Amino acid sequence: MTSSDIRKKYIEFFKARGHKEIASAPLVPENDPTTLFTSSGMQPLIQYILGEPHPSGTRLVDSQKCFRAQDIEEVGDTSHTTFFEMLGNWSLGDPASADGVGAGYFKKEQLPWVFEFLIQELHLDPKRLFVTVFEGNKSVPKDEESIEIWKELFSNIGINAQENERIFLYSASKNWWSRSGEPENMPEGEPGGPDSEVFYDFGIELGLHDKSPYKNEKCHPNCQCGRFMEIGNSVFMQYQK
Repeated sequence: MTSSDIRKKYIEFFKARGHKEIASAPLVPENDPTTLFTSSGMQPLIQYILGEPHPSGTRLVDSQKCFRAQDIEEVGDTSHTTFFEMLGNWSLGDPASADGVGAGYFKKEQLPWVFEFLIQELHLDPKRLFVTVFEGNKSVPKDEESIEIWKELFSNIGINAQENERIFLYSASKNWWSRSGEPENMPEGEPGGPDSEVFYDFGIELGLHDKSPYKNEKCHPNCQCGRFMEIGNSVFMQYQK
């Protein structure tokens, strides 16, 4: 399966679930003084997340061209590059509705769709999948809802997913998204929220951890030894500072 195959499968998967495909935004962003380049799929949609109606509706899917320089020192390893395309599906919600979601969707739809796409469309072994969620801090609570959804999804296919075994909790440095980084760095009015990442385990049998500079540390999904690779991230922009 090629990258083009994956892109096509992803877009068709979400179009079948009521999403409209939109074009990639310019690599040099328009009307965004916070950055020089478009570095994520979320970035061009911030104004719509904040309530401006999108001409294509509330459910969107795209393949966004991105450029990143913040990881420049890590380019050349197994998972970092400067230019890439980021697949994304987006629910812009409906601020005027009682639940703020309206014709959009949130965690209880998003996480099952991600799981379904990975194991049904890409045919990945679910036993190789591990997930991460936001552990919470003094101002933002732990993402309990995502934890419970993941537990149920894994349970439905016979996998007992427990915290710190298959579901790992991390701080805002790993499981929080905003244009300004962690919550304390966000200016007033900036939207942000917890995210839930999916990692693929290449297997302990390869001995990647024991061969790495991190061999004396405990391996985990965000370990840099190469055993795990992030393959998906669901961002839940449920806060505005």
